[in-house]
Amino acid sequence: MNSNEPLAFRVRPKTLDEYVGQEHVLGKDKILYRTIKADRLSSIILFGPPGCGKTSLARVISETTKYKFYKINAVTSGVADIKKVIEETKNFMLNPAGKSILFIDEIHRFNKLQQDALLPFVENGTIILIGATTENPYFEVNKALISRSMVIKLNPLTEEDIYRILKNALERKDGLGEYNIKIEDETLRKLAIISNGDVRTALNGLEVAVLTTNMEKDGYIHITDEVIKNSVQNKKAIFDKNGDSHYDNISAMIKSMRGSDPDAAVFYLARALNRRRRPNVFSKKNCNLCIRRCWNGKP
Repeated sequence: MNSNEPLAFRVRPKTLDEYVGQEHVLGKDKILYRTIKADRLSSIILFGPPGCGKTSLARVISETTKYKFYKINAVTSGVADIKKVIEETKNFMLNPAGKSILFIDEIHRFNKLQQDALLPFVENGTIILIGATTENPYFEVNKALISRSMVIKLNPLTEEDIYRILKNALERKDGLGEYNIKIEDETLRKLAIISNGDVRTALNGLEVAVLTTNMEKDGYIHITDEVIKNSVQNKKAIFDKNGDSHYDNISAMIKSMRGSDPDAAVFYLARALNRRRRPNVFSKKNCNLCIRRCWNGKP
């Protein structure tokens, strides 16, 4: 076990059978499951919230494909890195197959010129592109790339999915299996709830809890609800003022008001106001103004 690598990295799945969640695209006989199993993958764009398994899915593909697999991050890479991959792919000595898979993490960080550099090679099949993004690709990725790729949305993991991953991490030798840990199933489930669909948050919290808790006289590390509470951030609300979640939140508030559900309406209102970060944001004046605008269908 490499102790320098975080737990979330060490326990990433290597095969489709180890992958947990996203049954709508990776369930038996679903489109993505079939194409990965048959190694007949075409270019795809994966998008979804942080911690839903985009990079882990790319790793599964890298372990199952017969093609050479390259990975770059759009934050630190550019056109020169793309050209290097193309040159190696076309070099028969380095890559007899003449085709490779290029995984680009955070592909929305590439500008139009950088994305255009991929087009001819995706078009002629030299490159099978796998792009991962937390943003809506229909707004952030070139239409030409979108038209040549399958766009697949990954959902936040369910509490049951995260619970299964946490149990697995406690048992694996490259996870936390070498530690003597005692933790109740109920505590693990609470951790799964707190993580709010982000498995990375859950695994990081579990690792912090184990590594910062002293061993008791019985030879075990006891992880309680209180230890978890002090090792994990509060449940995070995914909300961006310019992206989809902003409009989803406002839409949910309007529908709650029209459906005469006051508790839900106040919840979505508080969530929106909390992100505005203005002085006196919860003043009666601001609340009344927001309610009037949302009642009239104005976000």
